[in-house]
Amino acid sequence: MLVHGLWDTPALFNSLGRALGERRELFIPHLPHGLGVVPLEELAAELGRGIEVRFGEEQPLDVMGFSMGGVISRAWIQLRGGGRRVRRFTSVASPQQGTWTAQPWPGRWLASVGDMKVGSPLLQRLSDTAGVLKGIDCCSLYCLADLMVLPGWTAVLPVGRREVLRPLTLQHHELMAHPRSVEQVARELLRP
Repeated sequence: MLVHGLWDTPALFNSLGRALGERRELFIPHLPHGLGVVPLEELAAELGRGIEVRFGEEQPLDVMGFSMGGVISRAWIQLRGGGRRVRRFTSVASPQQGTWTAQPWPGRWLASVGDMKVGSPLLQRLSDTAGVLKGIDCCSLYCLADLMVLPGWTAVLPVGRREVLRPLTLQHHELMAHPRSVEQVARELLRP
């Protein structure tokens, strides 16, 4: 399953889908975030409903979330019961510890953005329940020069492997389009 972020649609993963080929059954849900007004926990609930419709309640899953999609996926895994069925979780350029880019925006009107602020109540709850991730094969792929998740090293989960994405780029969405980073993400997702 591939989960997109803010201001994205499933089309973001076209290059990655081609790189993965037919080796994996892909589910790429569209999560309408209302340009940032929908809280991430609501999007996590929406994700959970989509998963149950597509896969039922028991099928084990591998999950990859890009940008805000990684935080949505983590909220579903840790706070909505998804952890009992997730085998592998890959977080790609996701503000798992918040991002300074979100700090100036009013969380009251842009709830999604507010949830990604450093020290937000949602991120604190995820930190407090991080033990759920210990039974899951987790990997954080991040970019040190990412200007959307700032500073780049905060785009890591509290558990699991960590790997710097290549190429180093300042353009956040380039991480899902540049052939070298797409190849690196695909290699991680296809890892046995």
